[in-house]
Amino acid sequence: MLIRPLEEADLPACARLLRDCAIEFIVHESTPEGAATFLRENDEAGLRAYVQGGHVYHVAQDGAALAGFVAVRADSHLFHLFVDKRWHGRGLARQLWNVARRAAIVRGGPGSFTVNSSNYAVPVYEAFGFVRIAPTQCVKGLYFNPMRYTPM
Repeated sequence: MLIRPLEEADLPACARLLRDCAIEFIVHESTPEGAATFLRENDEAGLRAYVQGGHVYHVAQDGAALAGFVAVRADSHLFHLFVDKRWHGRGLARQLWNVARRAAIVRGGPGSFTVNSSNYAVPVYEAFGFVRIAPTQCVKGLYFNPMRYTPM
């Protein structure tokens, strides 16, 4: 498994993976409007805008296939973490998180991070050391759980 910085050519595959994962694991709990907004804001053009806005992405590549990707905003917010279902339960999400976390710290980030977790991903983030910092929220029809990671 190769984990490397995102390249422009990765964006279509990232957008497809995000959409597939979001439909299965996230937006089914949202309002129809919330689901549509989330999917629209996170399509290929949306991802491109996040990259242009300074979000830092890394991808996991299994041969020619995209296995997952991660993004950090402002070196302190875990913005995206999506792993192809075929790779669930194999530690790839943790590997991506560790690469993104270390890269953010090298860039001068504080080492503490926030994330707005889907209900599905809460146990994953808890395993990484994140803790809930507020009850489940709903913004623009999308439910999420605010969490924070503080290094020990």
